[in-house]
Amino acid sequence: MQTLDSLKPVLHPYGVEPFFVEDNGKVCKVYSNKGTLAVKHISPQTGVDFVRNVQTLFQRGYNRIVPIYPTMDGRYAVWHEGELYYVMPWLNNQEKEDRFEKHQKLFRELARLHTISSQDVKINKEERETHYEQLTTRWEKEQQFLDEYVEECEKTIYMSPFQYHFCMFYKDVSQALKFSRKKLEEWYESTKDLEKVRTVIIHGKLSTEHFLYDDRGLGYFNNFENSKIASPFHDLLPFLSRTLKTYPKYYDECVEWLETYFQHFTVRNEERLLFMCYLAYPSSVIAVVEKYFHTPKRKRNELKSLKKLQRHYWLLKNTEYVVMRLDEIERKKKEAEEEEA
Repeated sequence: MQTLDSLKPVLHPYGVEPFFVEDNGKVCKVYSNKGTLAVKHISPQTGVDFVRNVQTLFQRGYNRIVPIYPTMDGRYAVWHEGELYYVMPWLNNQEKEDRFEKHQKLFRELARLHTISSQDVKINKEERETHYEQLTTRWEKEQQFLDEYVEECEKTIYMSPFQYHFCMFYKDVSQALKFSRKKLEEWYESTKDLEKVRTVIIHGKLSTEHFLYDDRGLGYFNNFENSKIASPFHDLLPFLSRTLKTYPKYYDECVEWLETYFQHFTVRNEERLLFMCYLAYPSSVIAVVEKYFHTPKRKRNELKSLKKLQRHYWLLKNTEYVVMRLDEIERKKKEAEEEEA
């Protein structure tokens, strides 16, 4: 619980005199002689990368991050009682668009963020080969597990509800797995001779909740504590997994958000292949089935397990629709390019 007195030592290096503090959990709203501010504390472990990544983006001219105020001696964070604190303006975050429009802006800004921070780094060919072999081996084992378990279930005279539904879902899960393995093969073939891979500064916790608006309606990223150097799809995949985990529906808006991103961040062929490979892979369904299989019968909660399987199957089907639409769009683009050539 932060109070006026506890924040005074934090705000002193900024030349800020606080008048009143509202503690909102992770962030404090501070009324002061320099306006209304947001004060947030982070752990020292994530603080170093956070400060470095934000400084890099500012230096490269990216200004769509909620501004982080420097202290009077130029620091972007203050160390106090074992934690790092940083100070920002308090944004009212008055949304002027609907959900679809807000997501469009979010993905457009994400593409800009990734473009400005992108850089090619050398990659060890042996490391890529090892990664490919390990992934291929693991996925082959998972396919084998699914094949053997569905046979075992079908031999059972009285299947449990979970087993019955798994048998119904098996074909879709298996097809998704085979699609991912096909894309992985294509990725490996297309990257055999490449010596570099592209990395960007990723936000690390992409969400519309972390995309705030100022009084002019401009959107800014905040909550950059999980930012790091990684593949751009480390931002997209977790976001899509959360968004698509709902009742079955045709997620055309999701396809449009991704196309907005691809229009503003030019994705290389090998990057798209790897993205599609990971997006399509039915890891969560397989994890649910494996957990059920390895849990002793007396400890299984049949209803809970079945509900979990159903939810992750819906995620699989929603993802499948997005993957197929993206694949179709890419195929039509290539056909159009070939016709022009």
